[in-house]
Amino acid sequence: MNKKELRVVELFAGVGGFRLGLEGYGKKKLKGYKTVWSNQWEPGTKKQHASEVYIARFGKEGHSNQDIAKVSVKDIKDHDLLVGGFPCQDYSVARTLNQATGLTGKKGVLWWEIYRILKEKGKNAPRFLFLENVDRLLRSPANARGKDFSIMLTSLADLGYVVEWRVINAAEYGKPQRRKRTFIMGYKKTTGVGKEMLKHINEPLSWMLKHGVIAAAFPVEHTIENEHIYYELGKDAANVSSEFKKRFPDDVLFLNTGMMVDGHVYTIRTKENYRGKRINLGDVLLKEKDVPEEYFIKNSDLKTWKYLKGAKKEPRSSKGGFEYLYSEGSMAYPDKLDRPSRTIITAEGGSTPSRFKHIVETESGRLRRLTPTELERLCQFPDNHTNIEGMSDVRRAFFMGNALVVGVVKDMGRALLKKIDEYGG
Repeated sequence: MNKKELRVVELFAGVGGFRLGLEGYGKKKLKGYKTVWSNQWEPGTKKQHASEVYIARFGKEGHSNQDIAKVSVKDIKDHDLLVGGFPCQDYSVARTLNQATGLTGKKGVLWWEIYRILKEKGKNAPRFLFLENVDRLLRSPANARGKDFSIMLTSLADLGYVVEWRVINAAEYGKPQRRKRTFIMGYKKTTGVGKEMLKHINEPLSWMLKHGVIAAAFPVEHTIENEHIYYELGKDAANVSSEFKKRFPDDVLFLNTGMMVDGHVYTIRTKENYRGKRINLGDVLLKEKDVPEEYFIKNSDLKTWKYLKGAKKEPRSSKGGFEYLYSEGSMAYPDKLDRPSRTIITAEGGSTPSRFKHIVETESGRLRRLTPTELERLCQFPDNHTNIEGMSDVRRAFFMGNALVVGVVKDMGRALLKKIDEYGG
């Protein structure tokens, strides 16, 4: 392996979105990153579909299809960069971080698996972190907004990382899908990037708007409101968890851009500042003659599709017999081709009429659903990446509903390499 390559471990790997973004594929292979170990495990099912795709595309070497909680840290290769899109629920700590029984929530425990790996790696812990989550992470849970993210930040501070984050809508930076996600970058304080970030503790705006890794990848400017909020969270995650409502009775407001240094949090509201090329839904569609007939809407289903997509204001009854007035606005029908697509959801596949599935109009005027290849293109995966023997089109659509937009990872990965060259590794 090239000495200049950063060794990568990909957790919660899905079908390999992070890996594709960092390493590239085919004739678009990139230099700078090398995945040395990966893990993908879907609980509650014997058939490990995503892992099968991952192995088919990247090989078995260095891949783990085992519950990450049962994987010994000794079996995870040492690495420079840890990446992963982890589930977003239940991060609370009941007592201390060292007591596994104090962690609550089935999905939130996966965050603590990241923590466990970082902590047990000790001096061999990765120098850099690149994590992804849904945008609501910054305001969860509903009864103590900001608590979950506060716990994450303090636990990373305790491990010696400085952190920056941004909520990024991929479409605002030219990508073909309106997919909004929270991206988190962490740097050991001993790295060149970490040391440079420490220098900006008294001028956080400079880092968040200009000198940071995320700012380099995705330029922003302050909003008119010019909001700038500061919190002192400290480095004790257990304390933040148990004392959160007492310390922050009005909850913690994390804006879409921010940074954390030694438990000190600075957060601002920004808007994109992008003037580059943009890709729209119409740019990724197959030619009508290449679309299988099964994707075209049957005449007998048109009325149902139109009803589900339309505005409604009608009386309904709950299971308990309670009557109420149900109302909702209309959805674009068909979806507009001259703008990025709506967010793909996991239930995108299948012919059953749905309010949230995409419907496009062809040149001949017929309406149809999107094919798995088109969904892959909207996530900027290579064509047929998930098309392996025995994999249904419904499952392939499900993968893309869970996936990130590969181009966002690529841009962030390139920016990190440049900042390492500029500030030192």
